[in-house]
Amino acid sequence: MGLVDEARFFVGAGRGGKGCVSFRREKFVPKGGPNGGDGGKGGDVWLVADAGLQSLVDFSFRSHFKAENGQGGQGSDKNGRGGKDCLVPVPLGSVVRDAESGELLADLTEPGQRFLAARGGAGGLGNRHFATAVNRAPRQFTPGEEGEERWLAIELKLLADVGLAGLPNAGKSTLLSRLSAAKPKIADYPFTTLEPQLGVMRFPDNPELRPCVLADIPGLIEGAHQGIGLGHQFLRHIERTSLLVQLVDASGEGDKALEDCRIVAAELAAYSEELAARPRLVVLNKTDLLSAERLAELESRFADQGLQTLAISAATGAGLDALRHKIGEMLASTREDAA
Repeated sequence: MGLVDEARFFVGAGRGGKGCVSFRREKFVPKGGPNGGDGGKGGDVWLVADAGLQSLVDFSFRSHFKAENGQGGQGSDKNGRGGKDCLVPVPLGSVVRDAESGELLADLTEPGQRFLAARGGAGGLGNRHFATAVNRAPRQFTPGEEGEERWLAIELKLLADVGLAGLPNAGKSTLLSRLSAAKPKIADYPFTTLEPQLGVMRFPDNPELRPCVLADIPGLIEGAHQGIGLGHQFLRHIERTSLLVQLVDASGEGDKALEDCRIVAAELAAYSEELAARPRLVVLNKTDLLSAERLAELESRFADQGLQTLAISAATGAGLDALRHKIGEMLASTREDAA
């Protein structure tokens, strides 16, 4: 099964236990005072961010999560035991919304981070709470409260430092495999990548710079921001990135590379102005198929549009050291700005 990054599920907290009606039975005292204990609180349902999970596939097999009910109170002032909580592990990067209203409820990005999805009902009161000077032997009690119940919608946004964006067949999967240890499917036809891929890139020339996570999303097409080609599902996976590397196939004729670059930039802007405003590095790929004159012409044409480029060949490895250095430099700058 591929990456599952959306799901709906039901959460139901436990009902509180009912209060107890009981009276003391003491020697030589025919009818003692009330000693009914309180009911236990119903269990809560918690979502817990788990760094060991990579997708929402578990929700394909289970869609209802219920906490335990609280136990009823007992005599001799004994309170009922509270219901056990239900813990639901979710991947880092999970965004949780109310399924009906769409209200954002939680964004779980840190290991162990928790969100109270449904609160257990309070336990009922035993009859000891209702004794008065007039009524010394009350038989009143309260039932436990119902626990919260609701349907939730969850979506996964991958946590990555660098997003690789480009049209289909621009060479993103090949680049990811050369910069990291990731092994995505690679072939010379569009839409080889059908789900986001992650890889970790290190910086041998700058060991002080911590490794970064690269995210390769399936190739964008015109209209991706409207969901064409599953654009919405793919674009959200680079929303959290600090830096975008826009990969352009430089091997086309005429101004095709410029037009490809424009299409992707327009889709990013249409989907999210914030995403389009991220630091962006335009990388010309497949330059091993170009003459030196044609490459110089392309770089000049991009410069005329105010775009500085970096030329590489993911297939041969040419320019990858320079690209790795440039990514490290830009990430260091964004991390300093965020500090």
